[in-house]
Amino acid sequence: MSRNVIVTGASRGIGYAVAASFAAAGDRVLITGRHGDAIDTAAAELGSGVTAAVCDASDPTAIEALEPALPVTVDVLVNNAGGNTDFGRPAPGGLKALAESWHANLDANLLSAVLMTTAVAPRFASGGTVVSIGSIAADKGAGSYGAAKAGLASWNAGLAAELGPRDITANVVAPGYIERTEFFRGQLTGQRRDALIADTCNGRPGTPDDIAGTVLFLASPATRHVTGQVIAVNGGARTTR
Repeated sequence: MSRNVIVTGASRGIGYAVAASFAAAGDRVLITGRHGDAIDTAAAELGSGVTAAVCDASDPTAIEALEPALPVTVDVLVNNAGGNTDFGRPAPGGLKALAESWHANLDANLLSAVLMTTAVAPRFASGGTVVSIGSIAADKGAGSYGAAKAGLASWNAGLAAELGPRDITANVVAPGYIERTEFFRGQLTGQRRDALIADTCNGRPGTPDDIAGTVLFLASPATRHVTGQVIAVNGGARTTR
């Protein structure tokens, strides 16, 4: 049975791969992004069953404008929009600039998920799923970006408790180093790439499909008793107990 799926930040990279996986499973997918040309191109590439809407998930006004385009009922919400906003910004030179840089990462990576989930929550169907994309940086550091992703995991714990009585699960997928994305915005050196791969147990970088497969699994009937969790997908670069 086809589900209604929303994936934010889906014009490329992880979000695109997640949307492609749900579309391949026969689901109806609404993808969002900040740039109209990019999100429309992605929807056209992904084929029938995929529609696009321009929306900055960190902007309350943009989300309110999006609501008429949302499905009446939503089965899966994937909060993928985000990224390290420190890349491409000059180093902050004073308290005002420092505050602005922190607000940018918190808005992009934490507030975006909070706002979108709150807007969509009344539409969630019983048996629904929320998956938010976190990061290994929540445990390893990375300034305001890592702090935002750590906050995302903490918020998700409360979200799972809030939505659980409605038979809705909420989890975070935390990637390690993922290739074939624009995350580093051209600032990843070959030496740093080699070090990130060397940290893994399986000796390879992650791919967007690795994350998409995990998201698809968390939205499957097999995981109805998995909620409030952070699922690490990092090749063993950071392990649990």
